[in-house]
Amino acid sequence: MKQIFLTAAVLLLPMLCTTAGAAGVFLLRKTGEPATRRMLCGMAAGIMLAASVWSLLLPAIERAEQGPLPAWVPPAVGLLLGAVGLWRLETLAGRLLNAGPGRSGRMVLAVTLHNLPEGMVVGLAAALALRGEPDAISGALALALGIGLQNIPEGAAVSLPLAQEGRSKCRAFAAGAASGLVEPLGGLLALALAGWVSAALPWLMSLAAGCMVCVTAQEMIPEAVEADEPAGVISVVAGFALMMALDVAL
Repeated sequence: MKQIFLTAAVLLLPMLCTTAGAAGVFLLRKTGEPATRRMLCGMAAGIMLAASVWSLLLPAIERAEQGPLPAWVPPAVGLLLGAVGLWRLETLAGRLLNAGPGRSGRMVLAVTLHNLPEGMVVGLAAALALRGEPDAISGALALALGIGLQNIPEGAAVSLPLAQEGRSKCRAFAAGAASGLVEPLGGLLALALAGWVSAALPWLMSLAAGCMVCVTAQEMIPEAVEADEPAGVISVVAGFALMMALDVAL
């Protein structure tokens, strides 16, 4: 029972933190003003850029160093494939991604894809804990807590821009919370296929990073810095610094 409880706690904690971050939309009173929209998009863009580097690309490079290919190949190729793949998915998805909610769909998709390899990392840590590896239990809990704390601003990065686009706060919250649902699913997949998933993680992380960079560069930063307003630029830097600090500290 203790092992089951530990595994459930490790797998669910990141998702619950994403939900908590998405709930921040209920604390925001005004989202319709242009300056507010630019600042929200800027904060979300900075958070997603920092997450793509520190949460995805750097860990992917570290894991790729242990593989047979040069360490730069999986991150570089995966990054390009992720960006091109998301662009192609937009084309194939038609109305869902290219009509009115286009940016919203891309953003939710990118954060969701980013959460999948994170869930797999947590699942691999839980698998080591279940095998009785030394210090694996405390390591799995610490990893889940660290990723969970990072997920709080990521959940907000999805729900807040949706609210400023005119969506209801309940729908914006639901989209932000839904982006974290793949984490326990990825963790369960990693538990079942620990060896294979571990070898594929550099590619999965880089693919997710490519999606996030594509969305950020294509949609969020241009709106944040519209009319060369300094508030948008500062918000991008502030969001980047916030996510970077969380990743480095945790």
